[in-house]
Amino acid sequence: MRHLLLPALLVLGACATAPANDLPSRAATPGDSALPAMKTFSAPSPVPPARANRDIARDFLDLAFRLESGRQLTRFSRFEEPISVRVTGRPPATLRPDLDRLLRRLRREAGIDIATTGAGPANITIESVSRRQIQRYLPKAACFVVPNVSSLEEYRRARHSRRTSWTELTRRERLAIFVPGDSSPQEVRDCLHEELAQALGPLNDLYRLPDSVFNDDNVHTVLTGFDMLVLRAYYAPELRSGMTRAQVADRLPALLARLNPGGRARPARSLPPTPDSWVHAIQTALGPGAAPRERQAAAEQALRIARNRGWRDHRRGFSHFALGRLTQPVNPEAASRQFRLADRFYQQGHGTDLHRAYAASQLAAHALRRGDGARALRLVSPHLATAERHENAALLATLMMLQAEALELQGRLSDARAVRLDSLGWARYGFGADWAVRAKLREIATLSPPRAPNG
Repeated sequence: MRHLLLPALLVLGACATAPANDLPSRAATPGDSALPAMKTFSAPSPVPPARANRDIARDFLDLAFRLESGRQLTRFSRFEEPISVRVTGRPPATLRPDLDRLLRRLRREAGIDIATTGAGPANITIESVSRRQIQRYLPKAACFVVPNVSSLEEYRRARHSRRTSWTELTRRERLAIFVPGDSSPQEVRDCLHEELAQALGPLNDLYRLPDSVFNDDNVHTVLTGFDMLVLRAYYAPELRSGMTRAQVADRLPALLARLNPGGRARPARSLPPTPDSWVHAIQTALGPGAAPRERQAAAEQALRIARNRGWRDHRRGFSHFALGRLTQPVNPEAASRQFRLADRFYQQGHGTDLHRAYAASQLAAHALRRGDGARALRLVSPHLATAERHENAALLATLMMLQAEALELQGRLSDARAVRLDSLGWARYGFGADWAVRAKLREIATLSPPRAPNG
């Protein structure tokens, strides 16, 4: 499932406080807004994985033979026939175009025979329901996928039975994905990417992966080059449903050499496993349900674990980032130090350009609070292309709004107006309803110190 961990906190975060009855709804469609037209992304540009095949093989096995809960799976499972997909419920206007785009990518990049069907039963049913309905069953989930059912009602009747257990599965034939039709277009699309990827392939998430949606940090929101390679391997003719971990492990080296020849000569990094104690601390710090003091203590605990283990990869950076976000409301200077440390560790890793863009947004906000428009511009500018390449409209809109405030601080008012206006189309996709877009504008406008009436 896609967790309610982080998305709001990553992008500055004030838009998460609206009352439930003000959630973005089906009324917030492209033609019903007073704001500029919603923008969407053009051709995808995923970056191929720049890691050793030995590391990818280890990742594949840990993704394919373990659940997020930690339970081991004894058999490999996948679909063994062409896969049909249908949409039910009340989908928002953006769901079907985003789904069609994703299916084209899966056919082209992962070689999976998958297509939509107009009526009748399907292998995968995507049901658009309300966020409240999803959280009635899984309070910490934004969306989720279940085997051997085709509707939320069917899941309600069968959810305590072995029928919906992934551990019982040796071959995939029918399952359902539940997405929140009343969330922002980007959140719905992100759910499609993560849940459809898990419906087709790996059921686990690994915090040690810097370049994947199969990671509970939610930094990546659309399937990456690494993810497509994993899915292509999942449906390679060398593998089949029912194989054991040892059988899959035996075939992976030759399989990956065929699919990813560039990974054969790269040296293995072999990042150490992520301990459950760190995962629990991060989920307490950034997930729903904990009090502010509990969150702060959990973030400090996560950073202690990262330091004690000598981590210097993206997980160490993420530990600093989490502490910075929770420190921000009470001590902006201390938070800024944590964001700088996060960026320092992100710089040392591979596949962390998107992580650095998030850190830059926080540091730019701090520069605006200090009235330093020039520094804010230097921080934001290199990461606009990163946000666009990774198809993250919420982050791109936020960076552009920060850029506009920085331009105003420098007296470049016409440039600021143009950038701010341009940001709104991305914000409509990233944040959804008009109130959410305007809340983000207000949040960022309040960062800059008051200016005199003459500018």
